[in-house]
Amino acid sequence: MKIAIASLVAVLALAGASSADAKGCIKGAVVGGVAGHYAGHHGMLGAAAGCLYGRHRAHEQEKQQEQQNQTTGQSKS
Repeated sequence: MKIAIASLVAVLALAGASSADAKGCIKGAVVGGVAGHYAGHHGMLGAAAGCLYGRHRAHEQEKQQEQQNQTTGQSKS
């Protein structure tokens, strides 16, 4: 039950992040560390996984933003 609650909290916290910036690792590490701690005292492992996920998500959002900017620029020409 603790794992399900911790996972839900982690998913909601990551989904609520609005901006993709260099803090992706820090935000992910905090959420992952808390989730890992409640999922069996694996806070460090959760923080490492959260950092990787946060960086991945930030990179994906950056690519999506670039695509939107390119599409908007091409339609104005």
